[in-house]
Amino acid sequence: MGAFHAYDIRGIYNLDFDKDTAYKVGYFLPELLSAEKVLVGRDARVSSPEIHEYLLKGITDAGADVYDIGLSTTPMVYFGTANYGFKASVQITASHNPAEYNGMKVSRENALPVGLDTGLGQIKLWIESGRECPKTDKPGQVFPMDIRKDYLDFLLKYKGDWSDLKIAVDVSNGMASLFVRDIFGDQPSYIYEDMDGRFPNHEPNPLVPANVEDLKKLVCRTKADIGIIYDGDADRVMFVDENSRFISPDLMIAVLGHYFLEERKDEGAVLQDIRSSKAVGEYLTPMGGKMNTWRVGRAFAALKLRELDGIFGGELAGHYYFRDFFYSDSGLLASILILNVVAKMKLKGISLSSLIARIEKYQNSGEINFRLEHKREAMDAVRDWFLNHEEATAYMDFDGYRVEFPQWWFNIRPSNTEPYLRFLCEATSKELLDEKVEKVREIVARFS
Repeated sequence: MGAFHAYDIRGIYNLDFDKDTAYKVGYFLPELLSAEKVLVGRDARVSSPEIHEYLLKGITDAGADVYDIGLSTTPMVYFGTANYGFKASVQITASHNPAEYNGMKVSRENALPVGLDTGLGQIKLWIESGRECPKTDKPGQVFPMDIRKDYLDFLLKYKGDWSDLKIAVDVSNGMASLFVRDIFGDQPSYIYEDMDGRFPNHEPNPLVPANVEDLKKLVCRTKADIGIIYDGDADRVMFVDENSRFISPDLMIAVLGHYFLEERKDEGAVLQDIRSSKAVGEYLTPMGGKMNTWRVGRAFAALKLRELDGIFGGELAGHYYFRDFFYSDSGLLASILILNVVAKMKLKGISLSSLIARIEKYQNSGEINFRLEHKREAMDAVRDWFLNHEEATAYMDFDGYRVEFPQWWFNIRPSNTEPYLRFLCEATSKELLDEKVEKVREIVARFS
């Protein structure tokens, strides 16, 4: 049962989970969420049809009806869940993982995420305990449902005037291909637009630098003002500037402030994850944004944004959450809003790289992964060493540790899904950054 993680069910299909798991998840889900009907969507991976077949069989054998929207982005399922009042939904996807992976993202009423601590753990327990799945006397039915137009209409409400922009788009052979032409039209330059769950051109993970290389070349070749790249299920999006430089996704939280705080004059909370650059808050606070820092992952961020009734938020991994979108994340909506900002900046003679230069004030290490067994001990050792040698200005301990000092800060946290300890830090100079990273490597090496 290694496919059950903090945020979702995900792993190598027929190794970490199989069709029997899919059936049982489907069977137990209506009981878990007190749902008489379940919305289901799926991505284009080769294994998705089989998972879909057995998931639906489990749901209907338990006596609940299925409303099947077919091929979909993950945010389209969130939209369907909240917009039409479903108490339960499942998107079959492995998001940004390679083609041999698959999984299920489960949501409850109002598109709230169901994670390991909020329901998936109970399903895991029922499966591992061998709980039986007797077929009900009144099995549910499967109803095809087409919500594509409603979702597209919702997205298009936010579209601005991009007529002066040159846009390059890498669809990653993923689910964004369902909508990109309808939203952006034929004017942008596209690559890897065909939906193909084998991902023949590159893995659908824009955080891996090699996967962004073709978009960078496309931006350079077409002299684009901005490059956009989606992950496999289109809940994440990342960007490249006009110089083909990849933009750290947390900095785009600051860019979104120009739309929500400056243009719309919204007031309230803005959410960032514990890894976000200090520069984000320094940029948004003068605009009126009330910064809140929270744990990594949709299972935590979507709930927190709703609790705060926050305006919007984002993560280093390229998720962007919006009050306007049921406090959920959408890669397509994020790209629409960011294009609106970039288009208006261009009219003022400000390029995307110039805008990012105004935000980006620190040297950043990027996320460094240490593979080791004794993650907790290593984390504590790093924290304790620096707290004993320097005066901290801020301390957070809800997702690993984030410790801030006058000229630098770090976050160290265990991965929720992999055997890694993840470390990231920022400093006011490259020399200081290198010094701190080297010290952390020295401390962590003792636990390898």
